[in-house]
Amino acid sequence: MTQFLQIMIKVTLREKPLKTEKISLYLDYYPPIIDSKTGKSTRREFLELYIFKNPKSQEEKKHNLTTVSFAKGIRSKREVQLMNKEYGFKDNVHLSTNLIGFYKRIVNDYYNKGSKSNYHAWEASLKHFSNFCSNLIMTSNLDLQFVNRYRNYLLNVNTTRNSEQPKKITQNTAATYFKHFLYVLKQAYKEDFIEKNLAEQVDYIKDEETHREYLTEEELMHLWKTTIKNEKVKHMAFFSAITGLRFVDIKNLDWSKIYNDKHQGYYLQLREKKTNSVHNHPISETAYSILKSQNTTKGLIFGDIEYSQITRPLKEWLKIANINKKISFHNFRHTYATLQLANGCDIYTVSKLLGHKNVSTTQIYTKVLDKNKIEAANRIKLNLDGI
Repeated sequence: MTQFLQIMIKVTLREKPLKTEKISLYLDYYPPIIDSKTGKSTRREFLELYIFKNPKSQEEKKHNLTTVSFAKGIRSKREVQLMNKEYGFKDNVHLSTNLIGFYKRIVNDYYNKGSKSNYHAWEASLKHFSNFCSNLIMTSNLDLQFVNRYRNYLLNVNTTRNSEQPKKITQNTAATYFKHFLYVLKQAYKEDFIEKNLAEQVDYIKDEETHREYLTEEELMHLWKTTIKNEKVKHMAFFSAITGLRFVDIKNLDWSKIYNDKHQGYYLQLREKKTNSVHNHPISETAYSILKSQNTTKGLIFGDIEYSQITRPLKEWLKIANINKKISFHNFRHTYATLQLANGCDIYTVSKLLGHKNVSTTQIYTKVLDKNKIEAANRIKLNLDGI
């Protein structure tokens, strides 16, 4: 009977060539299993893991080796789980896999979801983790000491970007990369590749408070009158300054999501990339006029444009306007938040308009423009002769 069960249960790792230069890895079950998501019988489980058809570099060859190794680990785990289920045993299987391969799977998920900004940050964090390990690290060898050593490494490591002088990564960057690593540990724990949730036993790297630069109304008006090579960049920046939207939300604005009625006026139906929430976002007539000034009537309002295409024109525009503040596109969103509060809008409403889940996130902007401090600074008035 035992031999019969072992012969009947079979999990095979297979490959599916894609139209791109990649191959998708999946598991083939015999007999079929029940998909927990659909409740239907299936023989396939796609792992969302990809390898290169014809690896051209050492990096791509290494990627293929670690990804296939990780996929084999999942195959072994699934086979043991099915055997345990057949015999009525509790599913408490803990297998070991290469953590770098596991990390890569999560990074690839961000790439396949289309969030490029998140993908690049995750890609950078993976690069630092790979440099730290310098070789394979199996999940069975992980312990608290290893996690704390990596934490210390991030607080002292130099950036991987090319620069004339060695430069440490900022504490906020280190904090982001460590959060990524702890997320990987949590996922490894959920998938039974590590026995303890090590992420719960370490201290996060604290973010340093940063100054949120913004533009005044006077600077905005001066900037609007300043010529720029690419008018679209100017329109997108100002649309952010008077609506509070992020670049990715403005880039994805579609005419089918613009509405107008006598109760709400003009508004957008917005699904935010960062929070994935859907809500109606009211906009002013000025903001709508910016949309109407684009040479589009359907589809994407601002056309197909990437963030990399706006950075240089934006920098040159600010330089011509003689604005010496450190301003990126995102600072136009900061400008919206700060000016809303400065003009008397309550923090709860501003929080909702920005799409923040917690008001505490919005409170950062109250520190930029602390009305109580400003009033206090002007309470002492002296008539000084000669000044």
